[in-house]
Amino acid sequence: MNQFNITSVKHQLDFVGDICGMKAIIDGVEMSIPLDPANRHYAAIMEQVSAGTLTIAEADNGSN
Repeated sequence: MNQFNITSVKHQLDFVGDICGMKAIIDGVEMSIPLDPANRHYAAIMEQVSAGTLTIAEADNGSN
């Protein structure tokens, strides 16, 4: 698996309030990450979440 420096992750909401993706700072760059297990950044995030080394923050209410 690729090694990324992931410093923050927050859920993103769609217009009806459902989680539709994530915003993350990866290697110093803000990125929008789709909820797709085939996406390498998503896979790295979920691997770190499973390992207990990263937590995904809740989305801001009413704002992405």
